[in-house]
Amino acid sequence: MLRRWIVSTCAILLCIFLIACNTTNTPQLQTQAKPSITTANSESQELPKISAKRVITLSSLTTDIIAQLDKTKLVGISGSALFKSDPRFQDIPRVSEGQSPPNLEKIVALKPDLVIGAEGFSNQPIQRLQQLGIETLLTQINTWSSLEDITKKLAQLIDANPQPLLEKYNSFLPEGTKTNISTLVLVSSQPILAPNKNSWAGDLLEKFQVKNLAAELQGKSPISGYVTLSAEKVLEANPEAIILINSPQSSSKTAVLDDFKKQGFWQKLAAAKNNRVYVFDYYGLVNPGSIEAIKKACEQLKQDFL
Repeated sequence: MLRRWIVSTCAILLCIFLIACNTTNTPQLQTQAKPSITTANSESQELPKISAKRVITLSSLTTDIIAQLDKTKLVGISGSALFKSDPRFQDIPRVSEGQSPPNLEKIVALKPDLVIGAEGFSNQPIQRLQQLGIETLLTQINTWSSLEDITKKLAQLIDANPQPLLEKYNSFLPEGTKTNISTLVLVSSQPILAPNKNSWAGDLLEKFQVKNLAAELQGKSPISGYVTLSAEKVLEANPEAIILINSPQSSSKTAVLDDFKKQGFWQKLAAAKNNRVYVFDYYGLVNPGSIEAIKKACEQLKQDFL
């Protein structure tokens, strides 16, 4: 039991750290790359001037976006547990698996006219592919608006209509409902980490008007968008509701809750006393992961908070 808890906690921290590492890795890679890496994370940045017909994606979310815009353009994808049994991708070659780096020889052999990576995960292979003369794009999706913006940009690059997909996103969101339930999202227990407003989770909570008690907090956590809380701080905040995160490596949602119940402060919390503790999957709330994962997280937020 203890070993499982340690593995699950470490897995979540590693995944969050990998998401956050773009804030430290990007500047160095951008100054070294010639030409500079194009990153689709703001309205002002230019896109490659191409009409892509052979696209390789190096992240699960961009894989899903391209597939829903025009699946015929996908010639290679990164392996992901999210799509292991998805019939849409069974016949598409994998250029990487898990956290392993992409196989550049496989990518080149597939003759792509565009390779799309995720900033912080894919900077080095993207830089190398640029040096080989292949058009590339780095994406950074850490807010709802950036999800919409990148969907529009990817649609532009492959000559697709983004509107149906944008309308699908909009259907996930609540309609004018407001909740005043004070909430903390605890993604790990050693250390206790909570997302502030500068994270995908924090932005999603704001979309649902959930009162995130960590939204405005800043700290010395090495993980961008997250703050480290002491047990005393959690008790002081005493949220009405708590969201725990079920990592991909965890055996069950029940196991995640059982691990937190062992913490000395747990039974003193109002959320625990009132049975307002909810367990969400890592993909969807912490890491957007895929469109289906985002949809499920939104559905659970509606069910538990609205």
